[in-house]
Amino acid sequence: MKKLLFLLAVLIAATSFGQSPRKSPHDTISTENTSVTYGRPYKNNRIIFGELAKYGRVWRVGADEATTITFKKDVKVGDKEVKAGTYTLFVIPNENEWTIIINAKLGQWGAFSYEKTKDEDVAKVNVPATKLENAVEQLTIRFVGENAMIIEWDKTQVTVPLTY
Repeated sequence: MKKLLFLLAVLIAATSFGQSPRKSPHDTISTENTSVTYGRPYKNNRIIFGELAKYGRVWRVGADEATTITFKKDVKVGDKEVKAGTYTLFVIPNENEWTIIINAKLGQWGAFSYEKTKDEDVAKVNVPATKLENAVEQLTIRFVGENAMIIEWDKTQVTVPLTY
């Protein structure tokens, strides 16, 4: 009996080792041609942009594993052509402008290894950052039809133009 209990404990420990539960809810949003899967952290009285997501540094646009974006057809993101496929979405936030990064390397955790994969960027587009009057408590990505992806959190909003 002791051997059985020991084996059971080892099996449970082995299967759970290295797996960390997600700390934020996750969501997938879709249009006819685009879908985004991302972690949706809450503001929780934190200063988000400039502190949690540092200005001038690559950020994963969410929580936990890096955000993915799938284009079902070829698309222009801003003025950059992107082939249909699934990519990782990163940004470099700044106070008045963000750089949107579409990267071909999938399966990344956060932006920790971005420096190793930056050669796989397929597009970088600068978009203006707008200040909101009221804070958005939970990170939100949404679409306006097929032509714009909006990212908003805290008191910041960016609009990423999409042209199919």
